Amino acid sequence: MAAIDPVTLTVIQSGLQQVCNEMDLSFCRAAFSPVISESQDRSNGIYHRDTGELIAQGEYGLPIFVGTMQFSTQEVIKRAGDIAPGDIFIVNDPYLGGTHLMDVRFVKPFFYRGKLFSWLANTGHWPDIGGMVPGGFSAHATEIEQEGIRLPPVKLFKRGELDQEILSIIMSNIRIAEERIGDIKAQASSLVIGEKRLTQLLDRYGQDTIEEAIAELKRRSATLMRACVNRIPDGEYTGESFLDSDGVVDEPLRIRVRVTKTEGLLEFDLGESSPPCQGPMNSVVATTRSSVYLAIKHIFPDVPINAGTFEPLRIKDPEGTFLYAKYPRPVSGCAAEVSQRIAEAVFNALIPAIPDWLFAAPAGTTANLAIGGYDPLKQRSYVMYAISGGGYGGYDGGDGLTNGCSTIGISKSQPAEVLEQLYPILFEKYAIHEGSGGAGKYRGGMGIHFRMRLLRGTATASMVMDHGKFGPPGALGGSDGGKTRIVIYRDGKPYEPPHVSKDQGVIMQAGDVIEVFTPGGGGYGDPMQRDRSAVLRDVARGYYSAEQAAEKFGSC
Repeated sequence: MAAIDPVTLTVIQSGLQQVCNEMDLSFCRAAFSPVISESQDRSNGIYHRDTGELIAQGEYGLPIFVGTMQFSTQEVIKRAGDIAPGDIFIVNDPYLGGTHLMDVRFVKPFFYRGKLFSWLANTGHWPDIGGMVPGGFSAHATEIEQEGIRLPPVKLFKRGELDQEILSIIMSNIRIAEERIGDIKAQASSLVIGEKRLTQLLDRYGQDTIEEAIAELKRRSATLMRACVNRIPDGEYTGESFLDSDGVVDEPLRIRVRVTKTEGLLEFDLGESSPPCQGPMNSVVATTRSSVYLAIKHIFPDVPINAGTFEPLRIKDPEGTFLYAKYPRPVSGCAAEVSQRIAEAVFNALIPAIPDWLFAAPAGTTANLAIGGYDPLKQRSYVMYAISGGGYGGYDGGDGLTNGCSTIGISKSQPAEVLEQLYPILFEKYAIHEGSGGAGKYRGGMGIHFRMRLLRGTATASMVMDHGKFGPPGALGGSDGGKTRIVIYRDGKPYEPPHVSKDQGVIMQAGDVIEVFTPGGGGYGDPMQRDRSAVLRDVARGYYSAEQAAEKFGSC
């Protein structure tokens, strides 16, 4: 058979991605929860029928789900048994290729002309999955059962029909269950959209041509990634990062990565990291691997994403550390926080080798905040899950972005107007976190600073954030970015979490206020080399006070 021509290959590559893009957009537009519809905390992909390897993922999907959805699809394949058109499996078990319990996966076998061609899968962040606290982010959990309901791969849809018995079990174990049915139907419907669009693509080009293109795209991604890896000089590099605490024991957790570069290959050893922890900052191995993948994809963003992208990357399983969680270790912080520290450690390791390709550390926290309570005006309970942005690190040639999304994805902060409409809260302030950008020849971007007041009823607030004790590190002489800070004013009296960035079950009454400062990015290069006009411009714009600028950059 003649090799597939480049034009056809490019069209099919774009077609596969477009299938995933349409699934992403369908999911967002139909979802009930603002964390999906507004924050876009979701992803869709196409996976190999036998191996579960990634074939394509939409450009709107969260990078952290790239690896984990591949692993969870493989676990579904192992346990699937008899399958039929219209079947959809649901799974959120972190130990079976997952992240935390709130990330719920749907996996659907895709049949073409009566035969299994591939699997379609997606992930959506449900705003509640049961457990100790509304929203699932239990900062004090010491076992997985305290974090919510755990689902092995089971058929939620059988031949297109929703299994009411399984649904009732799920709904009986989560809060605001009546609202989740909207997300469930949106999540399932997006896979149906993918099924239709992929069928059209196969009808147009034929199965043989599509399969040939998939194999060639995988080969080319692997070749391109090897070429990128070879830009790194051969040798061994080490990097570290630290988490504030595990939420239970108030001591830092260390991530240490040893990266070994040989011809066309990068090997990662995280085995010198801290041992398993008591609190929810353990990471399952699927998330640990995916965190390394996304770190390298940040460095080399032009490599098309599929299973071939990962071939030159070898990750040694870090058994005996908190990055290889086993049952019953709690893991609610792994995808949202630990993953970003893993990526940060990889960045820190490689920046001396390829300074022109890298950057100072970004804010590196999703700033997870969950508030649950009862609204007496609407006479119903609610769970609000909110995320916030932070500063990106400076890089060779420019300052970091202010209020960017987290390292692990493209999730956005929900609009204040949407949250105020849905929940009994009022934003009294939403501004930049002044002075939070790390100083450097190129400064870090600023985090954000907001104040949110509870208007009615009582509520329980929980938060799992990070970088409260250690700011995002600067690079090549740049200084660290500003830190996370949380203050809750109850009856006018300030309360700050003992662990700085993590707490749960904080009771709030009407009129109480929660104030959050998110981190700025690290600075890049010697701050004394920053252009004086740039410093003056930052002061004029209110990014730094004159005193802060003098302290960080010298006289201005």
